[in-house]
Amino acid sequence: MSLQTTACSACRTEVGLFPFTMAFQPVVDVVAGRIVAQEALVRGPAGQGAGHVLGQLNDQNLYAFDQACRVRAIEMAARLRVDCELNINFLPNAVYEPRACIRRTLETARRTGFPLNRLTFEIVESERIADTDHMRNIIQEYRRHGFKIALDDFATGYSGLARLAELRPDIIKIDRVLVQGCDRDRVRLAIIAALVGLGAELGIKVVGEGVERAEEVAALRGTGLRFMQGFLFARPVLEGLADPEEVLAPLRLA
Repeated sequence: MSLQTTACSACRTEVGLFPFTMAFQPVVDVVAGRIVAQEALVRGPAGQGAGHVLGQLNDQNLYAFDQACRVRAIEMAARLRVDCELNINFLPNAVYEPRACIRRTLETARRTGFPLNRLTFEIVESERIADTDHMRNIIQEYRRHGFKIALDDFATGYSGLARLAELRPDIIKIDRVLVQGCDRDRVRLAIIAALVGLGAELGIKVVGEGVERAEEVAALRGTGLRFMQGFLFARPVLEGLADPEEVLAPLRLA
C-alpha cells in the first residue's frame, strides 16, 4: 500500500483522533473600523491552548486532524453566522493529493452554506515545507476554488522573503515579535513599514499580529498598515465570537 493511499485512508477513518474544539479571534480593519476576518484557532475541549492539542499529533492521526480542523472550523463558523472571511490554519505536509484532500472542505462548505471565496488557509512560517513544488500545486488548486493563502508568523520562520517569493501568498501576517513595542523601536517600525510597502507593491494584504496597546496601533497606522489582530481588540473566544462593539472600542478611544 502506498504512503498516499495510507494517508487518504487515515483521513477518512479518523483513527485515533483526540477531542478538540475551536476559538475565534477577529482581524480588524482599523481604517474602515470593521471586522474583516475571524481566525479559527484550535483548542482543547476544556479550552486548553493549541500546544496541548498539537502535542498529541503523530504519524497516525496527522492527516485526519488536518481534515477535521477544516470541517470543525467551517461548521462552527457557519453556526455562529460568521459574515466575514474565515482563516483556517492548515498543515501542508498533511496534504498528499490536493484535489483529493480538499474534497471534505468543499463538501462541508456546501453543506453549511459557507462561501468558498471567504476561506483563507494560513501556512505557519515555522512549518517546514519539504517540497516547494508540491506546496505550489496545493496553492494552485486552492485558488481554483476561490480560497486565499496567507503566510502566518511572517519574518520569524524558515525562509522569510525567500518563502514569499516562492509561494506568492495573498496575505502575510507579521509576527508579534516585530509588532509588540514597535512604537518604541524604530528598527522594528522600519521593518514593518518596508513590509507594508512591499505588500502594496506586490498586491499582498499585510496584517499585524499581537497588537496589545493603543500606542502600537498608532505607530502601525503611521506605516500604512490597516489590518491588525491582537488582545487589544479581543482574545480568542472559545466556540464563540467577540462582541463587535467591544472589538472596535479601542479605535473609538484612539
